Amino acid sequence: MTSRTRRVEGTKIVQSRAVSAVLATAALLLTAGCSSDDGGGSSAGATSSPPGGTSAPSSPPGRSAEETPPAKGSVKVVRTVAEDLDSPWGLAPLPDGSGLLVSSRDEGTITRVDTKTGRKTELGEVPGVSPAGEGGLMGLALSPDFASDHMVYAYFTSASDNRIVRLRYDERRPAGEQLGAPDTVFRGIPKGFIHNGGRIAFGPDRMLYAGTGESGEEGLSQDRKSLGGKILRMTPEGEPAPGNPFPDSTVYSYGHRNVQGLAWDGRQRLFAAEFGQNTWDELNAIKPGDNYGWPEAEGTAEEAGFHDPVAQWSTDEASPSGIAHAEGSIWMAGLRGERLWRIPLNGTEASADPQAFLEGEYGRLRTVASAGGDKLWLVTSETDGRGSPDGGDDRILELEVS
Repeated sequence: MTSRTRRVEGTKIVQSRAVSAVLATAALLLTAGCSSDDGGGSSAGATSSPPGGTSAPSSPPGRSAEETPPAKGSVKVVRTVAEDLDSPWGLAPLPDGSGLLVSSRDEGTITRVDTKTGRKTELGEVPGVSPAGEGGLMGLALSPDFASDHMVYAYFTSASDNRIVRLRYDERRPAGEQLGAPDTVFRGIPKGFIHNGGRIAFGPDRMLYAGTGESGEEGLSQDRKSLGGKILRMTPEGEPAPGNPFPDSTVYSYGHRNVQGLAWDGRQRLFAAEFGQNTWDELNAIKPGDNYGWPEAEGTAEEAGFHDPVAQWSTDEASPSGIAHAEGSIWMAGLRGERLWRIPLNGTEASADPQAFLEGEYGRLRTVASAGGDKLWLVTSETDGRGSPDGGDDRILELEVS
């Protein structure tokens, strides 16, 4: 595709920050984290800063030391899988590799994209979606038992809140009628014109994680009784997951601004991307029960009680949404930054400075997901109302990375 550099002008919505850490649980080695939409105002002269997270733990007994990826990596765009998508947001690869389910934030629909031919089949519209501003139909996730129950989970903005539903997918039915009636799994997440969070994912523990935003009300992030500005962990039925840090609560970590990126590494540690307000966007490693600082801290604070990020960027370089783990690194999609960031890891610290790819070539980047091994799926976001769409936007790309 022809390279292009775009600079989208206009009001920049402010976003969230979070911080880094890691947890070793008794039953399972796991950690968790989350993220949001476009960054706030730019920070003139600011550049990517070295990571400021906590030190990585030593290798667990019986496990060899982790391999550190090379300081520099590479990205190759293998092909364009699909074009002409409308406000794509969430992405869920089907287990057999034959297709990708993609949500349209503004249309409230879910579409299946054939990974070989790029053919698009609309499954149907999700009832109750009320798109406005940054809200609408956002994250998608497949049930851990998808092979038998065919359940698709969706996070969306309704007329009254943000909520999570599940719908049965039946590909034997006619196009447009392949989604069953929604079953509400979780409701009551604060909604706003901005900062609705929206990313959901099932973890290695088969629990459902959700990144939420503070909906523009900063005080919600520090209120552990509020669902806004949090990472939530729940059972597939929407109940507080066993082992959560706060009794009878789905809250897993707090002090977030707007979480839109969640990914686990090979040792089941969760990382999250988060929009900053005017200064720093963040990548965080999430420790259950920890406070990630917003609105008291943005970026590295080095203050007791707040968890500092693994890495941080000026808001015009990133404004991160989706993240994925591949080849020993976290890969982070940037909206305002219009680039894909590679953050090589040593445990829960960055092992080298973040490296940018595809800068300005495909415009705003919304979602990145693992395609297995050294492959990634990347979704652009030029039709979300803040981009400058060209012919063919929006796209899903297949990448080869190292």
